[in-house]
Amino acid sequence: MRAALTTKDNTLTVTDVPDPVPLEGQLLVRTLACGICGSDLHALADPEGFMETTRRSGGTPYDPREGLVFGHEFAAEIVGYGPGTERTLPVGTVVCGPPIAIGPQGAGIVGYAPMFPGGYGEYMILNEGLAMPVPGGLDPKVAAITEPFSVGARAVRRSGIEPGDVAVVLGLGPIGLGVVAQLKARGHGPVIAADFSPRRRALAEALGADEVIDPAVASPHARWAELGVPVSTVERMAAEIFGTAARGACVFECVGVPGVLRQVVDGAPAGATVMLVGVCMQPDTIEPGVAASKEITVRGTFGAMPEEYRATLHDIAAGRIDAGSIITGEVGLPGLAQAFKDLADPEEHAKIIVRP
Repeated sequence: MRAALTTKDNTLTVTDVPDPVPLEGQLLVRTLACGICGSDLHALADPEGFMETTRRSGGTPYDPREGLVFGHEFAAEIVGYGPGTERTLPVGTVVCGPPIAIGPQGAGIVGYAPMFPGGYGEYMILNEGLAMPVPGGLDPKVAAITEPFSVGARAVRRSGIEPGDVAVVLGLGPIGLGVVAQLKARGHGPVIAADFSPRRRALAEALGADEVIDPAVASPHARWAELGVPVSTVERMAAEIFGTAARGACVFECVGVPGVLRQVVDGAPAGATVMLVGVCMQPDTIEPGVAASKEITVRGTFGAMPEEYRATLHDIAAGRIDAGSIITGEVGLPGLAQAFKDLADPEEHAKIIVRP
């Protein structure tokens, strides 16, 4: 098959590679569409940081310079079956699913393990039990980006946000936009979305953000008191003691660059929950005393479970989440390397779809 392989010089090259072979409980599928994820950009640009983060997180790192076929945001068509499959979905069924891969070859994330090539190739192998049929009428390119929106679903669920709490979403790449969409699909508000990019702010507004902020003009942490959120620990304690109404706050950090977490801990109100959604692969520094005195909860989130993915897919198909609104371009395999470069400019693109 034709596929885009990572190379030792941190680039992509399109070449012929052997077709993957489905083993016990696996499907062979033909890729119809695959989104380019920011994680792929980071892995190619900083393979050492990518592997170290994976290693320290308890995963098995594979070197992105050793010929991986990236691509974990996919929609594909079933073309064959491995041994021991139930074959409940017929050949020709369009499927997508969480990029979790388990089998006789081992376990890994689709696109980040050599035994499970991703959607930047013509064919993939998927676990039969994790392949979800795409609802009729949903464009495969839209179904493919269920994955980043499902990441948003998990982040919102793990945040414990309550009705009426104030949500601030920092960073409006596809993951941040997914968080905005999931918050609004579940009736939360106000949702304040912040990004330096005018185009990304416009996308967040279209997905339902109640307010968008340019951090170069105003701080996303400036309006807590105005929105009914106690800012200091004493104010929050007083609200609890006297039983007065007080909103909670949740900050979704979707930027993933050093220095942002420190800014969030400093700027968040007392009692806030900080969700780490963006994956920062470099050290950051906070003052634990500040976080402790403000009783800040810092919680991580990663990927999505199958049920979160399935619920998101049906939200997209039913029109409750307009996932297709963030797609800004399409390329074939020959245009993939240029697409990686183009995604560096947030005014040019938000999400590019690959059609192998």
